[in-house]
Amino acid sequence: MPARIEPCLALLKSKPPVGPQWTFEVKFDGYRLAVHKELRDVRILTRGGHDWTHRFPLIEAAALALPVATFILDGEAVVLDEQGRSDFNMLQRSLGGRGGKEVSRDAIFMAFDVLYFDGHDYTQTELSRRRNLLESLLPFETTGAIRLSEEVDADGEALFQAACDHGLEGIIAKDRNSIYRPGRLGDWLKIKCVQSESFMIVGYEYSNSARGGIGSLLLAARKGDGWIYVGSVGTGFKERDAIALRATLDKLKAKTPTVDYPTRRKDLVWVQPTLIAEIEYRAWTGDGKLRHASYKGLREHQDNAAVYELV
Repeated sequence: MPARIEPCLALLKSKPPVGPQWTFEVKFDGYRLAVHKELRDVRILTRGGHDWTHRFPLIEAAALALPVATFILDGEAVVLDEQGRSDFNMLQRSLGGRGGKEVSRDAIFMAFDVLYFDGHDYTQTELSRRRNLLESLLPFETTGAIRLSEEVDADGEALFQAACDHGLEGIIAKDRNSIYRPGRLGDWLKIKCVQSESFMIVGYEYSNSARGGIGSLLLAARKGDGWIYVGSVGTGFKERDAIALRATLDKLKAKTPTVDYPTRRKDLVWVQPTLIAEIEYRAWTGDGKLRHASYKGLREHQDNAAVYELV
């Protein structure tokens, strides 16, 4: 039995794929985990290989109760809200917040693949057969700490729209003929329900290793006559744009920040609130910060760009 299997990761796409080889699932907003069971021993590993068994006692107990001696399940730890949607903030709170080390009594495991079963490695077996095996191990039910992620045979575009309409994170498309290959190779695709708004750039985090020296942009939304810090964005930059943006920001340096910022750090450069950035993001965190933010580009005042306003 392998000590660990490097996970297959979903490649981000803007639209669902078309074709009979694709099957779909709801995309969960949680922590990717692998549940290993070998006789009476259970290990729950994070995507990076850290052992978090002690942090998910309900999932551990459910794995021990399954009537199979050995298996490795791939899936996602989630906490569901009242509407049955996975909520990342609720999951983080159950674990003691970001960087916390508490035990979660609310998380469940949504299993979407089986990689090892009853002494046999199934990573070189096509997904359709792995899925049949998983369904025999986990008959579909809506209770318990280990549940089956439902596979949906539907039109991808219609399913994606329905997922967005219901406030879900998005959908996952999988090639039913693919074997289990580590990395983002395109066998699995993720199509996310993203939002896009304009935010004011109030500073940046300097980094020697980042493009243009910008590790991330510090963003603010308008509230009344002032600005409220709403988080940072460190992805989506093209090198040429980052270099030009850095040169512009350095001409707008300010001695003091225009927002309340939680910590004092020497690598932060504050600027006058002049440049407006278009930002894609998935959602808001519980403390009012952007989640999964990605930089799209600068907006001009002349194109009627309205900075996001907090109510």
